[in-house]
Amino acid sequence: MSWGVLLKEAIKSFVKKPVTIPYPIKETSVPDGYRGLLSFDITKCIGCGLCSQVCPTGTIRMIPDERTKTKRRPLFELAKCVFCGSCVEVCPRKAISLTKNYHTAVIRKDEITI
Repeated sequence: MSWGVLLKEAIKSFVKKPVTIPYPIKETSVPDGYRGLLSFDITKCIGCGLCSQVCPTGTIRMIPDERTKTKRRPLFELAKCVFCGSCVEVCPRKAISLTKNYHTAVIRKDEITI
């Protein structure tokens, strides 16, 4: 490519609108059915452990529940999650759901642990 062609392309790109949006300044709407971060309602959980058994990435571990000392509860390490929705489908009490929250950028992985 000659310098003339490169200069012409550079000048054209200066007058075009940007391709991307100024995230996070401008919010984006997400479509229905979007699989964002998980939401967990501990009051509905019965501690059955089905969610941890079907999770293909090991995102969910069962840990002792601090409130009862006998029941277990899931711990979600969302940095590993691929948002497949298997845990949502298998939960008998619908304690787990997928949200439209797509803000997953954090400094430390434990910041997106439920």
